[in-house]
Amino acid sequence: MMDRATLAAEVDGTCRIQGRFTLRSGAVSDQYFDKYRFEGSPRLLHAVAAHAAALVPDGTEVLAGLELGGVPVATALSLATGLPAAFVRKQAKPYGTAQLAEGAVIDGAHVLVVEDVISTGGQVVQSTADLRARGAVVDAVLCITDRTDGDHRRLTDAGLTVISLFTRADLDAARAAPA
Repeated sequence: MMDRATLAAEVDGTCRIQGRFTLRSGAVSDQYFDKYRFEGSPRLLHAVAAHAAALVPDGTEVLAGLELGGVPVATALSLATGLPAAFVRKQAKPYGTAQLAEGAVIDGAHVLVVEDVISTGGQVVQSTADLRARGAVVDAVLCITDRTDGDHRRLTDAGLTVISLFTRADLDAARAAPA
């Protein structure tokens, strides 16, 4: 298995791209972290899931991947751990089964929310509330990249423990490390 430092360097090197990008905030940046590049790489996604599997809390019964980036991560993590996965929409679809979470049953289950990147935690907090309203027991979120710089107030206020494979500082350090 690839060691964690090498994985961090490969994820950063694969996902950090140069150019001119308008960010969600409206700011313009000359670099962008395109998380879908590691999620779309079978080799990197497999390695990420292998490392993240060790972080899944005991007692977890269902992995709940958030739309869109958390879905491939939860799928790979499900394969690595043998735990069932649910795929969580930002809002329930208005047709068919009208489900918010597809896949594994979440009602009454101990659910670990899975997200690829957390920047502010807003979507995690909203999705957690939606899952809890549907009977899920949720007390933690596992993310691959934590970009909050340690500010988890929004998430802890929602009763969540944050578990991250990498922080922004980890990826910055991996990029700065000599090859």
